[in-house]
Amino acid sequence: MTAHADLASTFADRHIGPRTSDAAQMLSVLGYPSIDKLVDVAVPASIRSAKALDLPAALSEPEVLAQLRRIAGRNRTAVQMIGQGYFDTVTPPVIRRNVLESPAWYTAYTPYQPEISQGRLEALLNFQTMVQDLTALDIANASLLDEASAVAEAVLLMRRSGKNKSGRTVLDADCLPQTVAVVRGRAEALGFEVEIADLSQGLPEGDINGVVLQQPGASGALRDHTAVIATAKERGVLVTVAADLLALTLITAPGEQGADIAVGSAQRLGVPLFFGGPHAAYMAVRKGLERMLPGRLVGVSKDADGAPAYRLALQTREQHIRREKATSNICTAQALLAITASMYGVYHGPEGLKAIAEQTHRRAVDLAGRLTATGAQIVHDTFFDTLLVRVPGRAAELADRAEELGYNLRRVDADHLGISCDETTTEDHIAAVAGVFGAGSDAGSGASETGTRIPTGLRRTSAYMTHPVFSLHRSETAMLRYLRRLSDRDLALDRTMIPLGSCTMKLNATVEMEAISWPEFASIHPFAPTGQTEGWRELITDLEERLAEITGYAKVSLQPNAGSQGELAGLLAIRGYHRSRGDENRTVCLIPSSAHGTNAASAVLAGMKVVVVATAANGNIDHDDLKAKIEQHAENLSAIMITYPSTHGVFEEDVRWVCEQVHAAGGQVYIDGANLNALVGLAKPGEFGGDVSHLNLHKTFCIPHGGGGPGVGPVAVAEHLIDFLPGDANRDISTDEAAGGAPVAASMYGSAGVLPISWAYVALMGAEGLTSATAHALLAANYVAARLNEHFPVLYTGAQGLVAHECILDLRPLTAKTGVTAEDVAKRLIDYGFHAPTLSFPVAGTLMVEPTESENLAELDRFVDAMIAIKGEIDRVADGEWTVEESPLRQAPHTATTLIGDDWKQSYPRELAAYPLRSLRHDKYFPPVRRIDGAHGDRNLVCSCPPIEAFED
Repeated sequence: MTAHADLASTFADRHIGPRTSDAAQMLSVLGYPSIDKLVDVAVPASIRSAKALDLPAALSEPEVLAQLRRIAGRNRTAVQMIGQGYFDTVTPPVIRRNVLESPAWYTAYTPYQPEISQGRLEALLNFQTMVQDLTALDIANASLLDEASAVAEAVLLMRRSGKNKSGRTVLDADCLPQTVAVVRGRAEALGFEVEIADLSQGLPEGDINGVVLQQPGASGALRDHTAVIATAKERGVLVTVAADLLALTLITAPGEQGADIAVGSAQRLGVPLFFGGPHAAYMAVRKGLERMLPGRLVGVSKDADGAPAYRLALQTREQHIRREKATSNICTAQALLAITASMYGVYHGPEGLKAIAEQTHRRAVDLAGRLTATGAQIVHDTFFDTLLVRVPGRAAELADRAEELGYNLRRVDADHLGISCDETTTEDHIAAVAGVFGAGSDAGSGASETGTRIPTGLRRTSAYMTHPVFSLHRSETAMLRYLRRLSDRDLALDRTMIPLGSCTMKLNATVEMEAISWPEFASIHPFAPTGQTEGWRELITDLEERLAEITGYAKVSLQPNAGSQGELAGLLAIRGYHRSRGDENRTVCLIPSSAHGTNAASAVLAGMKVVVVATAANGNIDHDDLKAKIEQHAENLSAIMITYPSTHGVFEEDVRWVCEQVHAAGGQVYIDGANLNALVGLAKPGEFGGDVSHLNLHKTFCIPHGGGGPGVGPVAVAEHLIDFLPGDANRDISTDEAAGGAPVAASMYGSAGVLPISWAYVALMGAEGLTSATAHALLAANYVAARLNEHFPVLYTGAQGLVAHECILDLRPLTAKTGVTAEDVAKRLIDYGFHAPTLSFPVAGTLMVEPTESENLAELDRFVDAMIAIKGEIDRVADGEWTVEESPLRQAPHTATTLIGDDWKQSYPRELAAYPLRSLRHDKYFPPVRRIDGAHGDRNLVCSCPPIEAFED
């Protein structure tokens, strides 16, 4: 491979930050004559691929856009009336352009550093408040991955919290079929019983742990669940309602009916169909269950000056704290889409949402009347937006006729069709669909006298979304300024380097993002007829094949919609493989103590027992402990989960040996692909011992992090595991042999809507560009490590003192000497205009730095200069010039309000606080709040919008 040209001639030259001369300068610091030589030393020869990647030649940006236009043209848009949890919607252009398509929002990282995340935290708090109000429950989280997996999370919450933990879980027969499929898959892995019952006939007898109801039902039926919920309460059974948020503007909320938990999707609140995702799910719970909530929870606390401030509440990364005892493997979810939905709520307000719901309902009532006039039977008299129409023996014929006219209906069975209305349904649409059934063009509206099919007892009378935020920004000017004001409070990748270890915050190129909002991609229903989705299937198949070539595996599934779900899918494939061979006893999963926390949580969800393998002093897997654990559990060994390069940022020389030891004992090797960006083009996990890996497309393959999602976590497997890849939740897996294993997401291709980003990245880079990107990632990490090592020792290194794609800076000796902590350094970096590296993971008291290949030399040096300057400040504490409490490190970050106040009492000058480096005078970011008191926020849990007056002082 060669360093790229100074005059950019390919996309790779734009993607990779350092110029040829810059790379030469960086190599001179490291003492290597070429980037090839650096790679040869850093990456063990035992894992190196023998030949270059076999990928199509790299395309230019115009060529990629032309290809995407061609592919998109193979999809056929239609009026989507399938429903089944997915509805067409209108994304207000001010939100589409200034949130979904704005790098200020989509390049932000998860708000683990809340002082520089106040904008997106406020947006997520709006989402939580909206959900709490609409569901009439006490607390809601900041999103989950999709509705089906959210129901699965609710089922597990009920099983943890219910009185009868051994009882079965009962799902109403009118739950969405994809939800039933996902829940059944989780139940099978964890060994509990799921019963499907018609709960309109009452609660079944026997031991029950929890109940799940759908409102409205999959059939469209709108039922009052108060009685069945009351019966459940009398028997000590917890109840979850999967509820449509738009419908809740008109019907009695789950909390008002007595439900303990509400879950669902916020997709129809302004988020495009995206062929199934990404879409923000939600979960809300009654008081008493808040500390059991999975996923992220935004709370209100206070900063060092006592001012209100937002932060992630409770355990911000539960998996890293509790590991195999974690209650969920959810790490991040769908923040960008939750923000979009929240802004849809801000844009429309409660009156606007209710008006949209009323119009949607009127359309459905109108259609019901017209169809009844043709002799068709509307099965349910009460409904919100969906009709179940009985047309004996004619369903296929009528659906085909509607499709020819450009309308997609839900094909339930030979005798029934489902027809759903939504925000985009017009009178012309109603007339055309009615015409398919034989209604004349002069057929009048079928609305009843009351104009509603919502029963009187179910009509909502309570207020919702009363906080001023839902009424203050109703003009587009006000909305635009609100979005800008929030984004200005944050530090995202569009402003500064985000040097987070294991998170790979690299360039998300504009050309890669361009296609995701094209209607031919964004307006396709996940259950649309296959003839309408040929473009999607071409892109998905092609991306799967390219990823299989990159990883060395036989097959890739793009269904998992997060890295955590990719882990789960991979472990379920291993489980299915062992069980197919009669090895039901193989349930032990070995996990090194340094592994990502989600590994252990995912293993538990896959029905496995976690056994921890010790880490040696050099950060590698302890050989003696590994051999002892394998020998101890040989008969029951299912798998080992390893991250490669390791979580410590090192290429372990012995990875083939580790794989061989596990294989010899009959186990499978799971290689966590979180750090695949250090391997692409150089080595393939499927070639050096892996049986399965998940990949993070939102890291290695350029899907932006979105402030905590969306993500895609494809699972790649060897030949013998192909049959156990996740199946389609919209099929009957019990009867469809081609359906594969248990689904982990509601739609077959998970977060398909963001796949054009990764497809474009791989197509633009080509084999040589991808390999060069990996080499430059190694160069950047080693350059930063070399320059900082004398100031902050690098904790772990591999061959000849080199690291892989990231390095761990050890602050523990400095903390012992001065009291300055890694957190102090993280907060002081804000004053220098940087997002902090990963704090105290995988080793407490350290910072893990990953600069990525996209950062140019000037930005790398700017970060290094900041860290060296901070070391100088630590030295001044060590010399006794300041106490640690009085130092700018402990007082950081410094707000503009603090700096211009009349009562400056610090022992250091304001200029040092605000402009510790001269270069900061040219481009200074001031955080909106000072250091936040996290413990206060956990003790006083407030997770909805505070009174507006709290921010007016």
